[in-house]
Amino acid sequence: MNYLLKHARIIDPVTGTDEQLNLLIVDGTIDRLGANLSAAKGVEEVDLSGKLIAPGFVDMHVHLREPGFEHKETIESGCRSAAQGGFTAVCCMPNTNPTIDDESVARYVIEKGKQVCDGFVDVYPIAAATKGRQGEELSPMAELTHAGAVGFSDDGAPIASANTMRLALEYSSMFGIPIIQHAEDPSMTKGGSMNEGVVSMRLGIPGIPPIAEELMIGRDIALLRYVPKAKYHVAHISTRRSTDLVRSAKQEGLAVSAEVTPHHFTLTDEVVASFDTNTKMNPPLRTADDVEAMKEALRDGVIDVIATDHAPHTIDEKEVEYSQAPFGIVGLETAIGLSIAELVRQRFLSLLQLVEKFSTNPRRILSLPQIRIEAGQPANLTILDHEIEWTVDTTRFSSKSKNSPFHGRRLQGKAVGIFNHGRLRRVV
Repeated sequence: MNYLLKHARIIDPVTGTDEQLNLLIVDGTIDRLGANLSAAKGVEEVDLSGKLIAPGFVDMHVHLREPGFEHKETIESGCRSAAQGGFTAVCCMPNTNPTIDDESVARYVIEKGKQVCDGFVDVYPIAAATKGRQGEELSPMAELTHAGAVGFSDDGAPIASANTMRLALEYSSMFGIPIIQHAEDPSMTKGGSMNEGVVSMRLGIPGIPPIAEELMIGRDIALLRYVPKAKYHVAHISTRRSTDLVRSAKQEGLAVSAEVTPHHFTLTDEVVASFDTNTKMNPPLRTADDVEAMKEALRDGVIDVIATDHAPHTIDEKEVEYSQAPFGIVGLETAIGLSIAELVRQRFLSLLQLVEKFSTNPRRILSLPQIRIEAGQPANLTILDHEIEWTVDTTRFSSKSKNSPFHGRRLQGKAVGIFNHGRLRRVV
């Protein structure tokens, strides 16, 4: 099927494009861009007046739960959720059963994604940095890279041993693939369920201190100085001091990058007073000052990427005492709306900068093919309506799980379609 996408504002940070154009797609490839293109016979015209077209968005931090935890999410349902949220690619974390720590599991994830995601969403595995995510023996990085892994992480747990992290940085540097660190000193966080501070004291909930994150990032940056050819990425950064550490490391010229989740630049630890277990995640929601710091660091380029840490859990798993509930929330279907509301509307980011955080930068960090909206390039696109107002209704999520603290929240801006592998999928 061939398409003429008409009257859209095209935003592409790679080519520097930001203008209203028509886009002709022939056999999945961009044929032409122009202000006055018309459709030939056999070309479907799609009027996108008032809409934006951007290079396809990537969520570089999701938990698809397959294999092993299909009652929470499957690769198929996770891809449906990603498509609904406007993503044409997701990178799935290795805390599955079995762990993504050998090439057979990595290949399974990739092939299953090709089979069940209808060609709309590409699935890339993040492999475990250590066998079984135990933090001891390194995974076979060469084999995993060959199988298609695009990063290494023990996410859900930190690489706690300094020597193991040093070795992980050394070996991963041979393949140009980043180590993605869940930054947490586990000796300081056992039993914690929320941010340690005034609110946790008032509520009587054991806390997770900000210093646990900051110590681990500081240690890892010191190791990166020792292994300067390695690439190091901080997952779900959450404190002001953490952003200060990343800023300083970047100024040194170290290959450090960072991501933040929408919930960490939107919600504070005050919402935990509801005892809604959908406010429980790791790292926990922090203070209002930390939320402001996340927005400032995004604006300044200290934080490179917006990623969801999409972590599905069933209703039964979440409907327990706060201290017993698992960490994590789903985020694929609310990420764009929250980001436009909290960052673009509040003038921390322009729309072009937002596209960088969702598309250009994650592709650069993970060495994925960079998408360019120009003639001769494959059409891999996210289509947005940045003006539309809508209310979050978790009962309508495509994800198998509904564990979101944003149910009922009014947002402005969302994805209305994606285009990938020659096919247009409307999501509104």
